Amino acid sequence: MTVLAKGAVAEEASRSNTAPVDIQLAERLFDELRRRTGTNRGITRTSYGLGEQIAHDMVRREARKLGLEVKTDPGCNLYMTMKGREEGPAIFIGSHLDSVPMGGNFDGAAGVLMGLCVISGYVRAGILPPRDITVMAIRAEESTWFGASYIGSRAALGRLTSRELDQVKRSSDQISLGNAIDAAGGDTEFLRAGKSYLDPADIAMFIEPHIEQGPVLIEKQIPIGIVTGIRGSFRFREAKCLGTYAHSGATPREYRSDAVRAASALVVELDKAWDVLQAEGADLVITFGQFATDASEAAFSKIAGRLSFSLDIRSQELETLARMQTIVADAVSRIEAGHRVKFELGRLTDSKAAKMDTAIVNAMSDMARKQGIAAETMACGAGHDAAVFADAGVPTGMIFIRNANGSHNPDEQMEIADFAEAARLLSSLCLDPPLKA
Repeated sequence: MTVLAKGAVAEEASRSNTAPVDIQLAERLFDELRRRTGTNRGITRTSYGLGEQIAHDMVRREARKLGLEVKTDPGCNLYMTMKGREEGPAIFIGSHLDSVPMGGNFDGAAGVLMGLCVISGYVRAGILPPRDITVMAIRAEESTWFGASYIGSRAALGRLTSRELDQVKRSSDQISLGNAIDAAGGDTEFLRAGKSYLDPADIAMFIEPHIEQGPVLIEKQIPIGIVTGIRGSFRFREAKCLGTYAHSGATPREYRSDAVRAASALVVELDKAWDVLQAEGADLVITFGQFATDASEAAFSKIAGRLSFSLDIRSQELETLARMQTIVADAVSRIEAGHRVKFELGRLTDSKAAKMDTAIVNAMSDMARKQGIAAETMACGAGHDAAVFADAGVPTGMIFIRNANGSHNPDEQMEIADFAEAARLLSSLCLDPPLKA
């Protein structure tokens, strides 16, 4: 293997306006994933199940072909490492390989395969990166299976609890998380002790490439997104508005306790608040994802006495989330008094916002500009393993790839040309990373 001198790699990549990537490897693995984990309608790679294991076995096979050092941790996460020229904290590229039921082929997998195609490009070109590069295939990111978020990445950092291991069960077969991990070859005794397999100090930066799960890049006709932060949230998953069932024709307006009107008033109030905060420049999204009367009690000629709904509010900004909690509480109080109803919002769940590292964001923006890659800096509205690494103090970044038709569905549509642009950007970043002194 020919090893380029220190500094020559980044200079050569800059002169040629490109960086070595093996896109054919990624195309081949995407095709194999689709064949082996797909059905006639979508992809299913169950967390700690057969489909996820097939995907892990595939990338492990390719890593060994490339001569990488391969390890697994007690949570069954997979680490595939190319040695670099210098000692010091490693560059991590990571994402997950599980999917939702009947999902798409690119969500999660694109990040792992991009890491491998970047390393394969270096191997083919005879290039050693400045630091070790580890591609991390993370277990169980999708909360749909176990009802818990970021299981693999939290396991790697010692953040899973014994309660989760014992009480959280897989939706498809009711097997406990701990038993599922042990069955996949993990070590729950290690996890129960709260030990961290990874030391954040040993990670120079963590980069997660991922398809965009919304329409921003498609609508703006831009192939790449550079993420500035992952939105935090607060959620009421099982909220209710309780009024009184009554006859639709016989009950005048002033005597009604109409759960539908009251809950709809809350939707309107929060939508107005969204307009105001957005006009002030705040980062905010508000979603009523579920909104339904009880089919067994509601009728065409009845005023609804009960409505169930969910409320999901997200922002990158802690102050915006706090402000929205106050707005929700005030709106609920006023609507209860004005509509003669009672809201039961239920248990509040939340997640922390995660800011991406400014130096990484700026470096990727500069590299994209120099290479002629159109890129949009943008917030990330969905949760990702990158949030766990950022919260652990690891300098973290995310690259979005344009993707049509959303995600978590069989119709995900990422173009390989866009994937290649993102891979070029990632390759350049790993050759000339913004490492802290």
